[in-house]
Amino acid sequence: MALHGFLQGFRGYADTHALGNALRALQEEGLDRLPLPGSGQTLERFSRLAQVAGHDLRLCKLFEGHTDALAIIAELQGSLPPEGSLWGMWAAEPPTAKVRVRQDGHRLIVDGRKAWCSGAAVVSHGLLTAWDEEDRQQLVAVEMGRPGITVTNEGWDAVGMAATGSVEILFDGARGIAVGGPGDYLARPGFWQGGIGIAACWYGAAQRLGEALRAQCSQRPEPHALAHLGAVDSALNAAACVLRASAEQVDREPKADARQLAQQTRACIEDTVEQVIHHVGRAVGAGPYCKDPHFAQLMADLPVYVRQSHAERDLAALGERVAGEPTGRWQL
Repeated sequence: MALHGFLQGFRGYADTHALGNALRALQEEGLDRLPLPGSGQTLERFSRLAQVAGHDLRLCKLFEGHTDALAIIAELQGSLPPEGSLWGMWAAEPPTAKVRVRQDGHRLIVDGRKAWCSGAAVVSHGLLTAWDEEDRQQLVAVEMGRPGITVTNEGWDAVGMAATGSVEILFDGARGIAVGGPGDYLARPGFWQGGIGIAACWYGAAQRLGEALRAQCSQRPEPHALAHLGAVDSALNAAACVLRASAEQVDREPKADARQLAQQTRACIEDTVEQVIHHVGRAVGAGPYCKDPHFAQLMADLPVYVRQSHAERDLAALGERVAGEPTGRWQL
């Protein structure tokens, strides 16, 4: 079954468990089996992420984490995920929540607090960053529901993206399995390729908001709304071109360092999101905010989701890389 058609059967998610049921249904239909980044079908991967985002950003948050975890395990040649497993991918590293691991034979002992764990209450497995005894970052796979793992209701008081249940998890002597070696999570090519995939999620939501404005203008072609629609079309077209070119470059050089490409793409898509929210909001008026649950939910969720960008910090990092490059890099 095609992803778009399948998603039409789901509308409205009351809580994290409803999102978990939808993610389970996607997995059972095999719709979570996205092409891997750099496989020659990266644009197809981005397209499917964008489709889920346009349907519901909260579901997309869990879907993107699950599919990212599967891609990481494949890239680092980890053990095959158990049949039917649902995964969370948790890599946030705030200073107040740090997980430590120590070796115990072939397994790891996991201790500490992990923050912003989306879908923790509904996934079967988690892939998380932790720190070993030599203070090196290590990726660890855990099976949820095992002794020593407590999913709290702490650390998540959101309005936008609330149903993702991005709570904190406590690990106390829990068992885990290393995926890759120390430092591999950030060093692998897929890290920045996955960062572009998140931008595709932002784009999918912005595109869906643009469709709402287009539909309104097709029924009531008011001049000011049409001007806003023209601005939205220009922004979305440019963003789509950037995502297509990025996917092509990833496929052309799958082992290359995609950091600068990801930073450029994410900056472009974030700017597009801001333009679309601005223009659509001014054009449609209060009606869709108050009478269209899908529209209102996207408008509430997208500003939260896009904060996976670090705004000026990311732009400064990109500028630092560009400053030392030779003149003429932007010539056609």
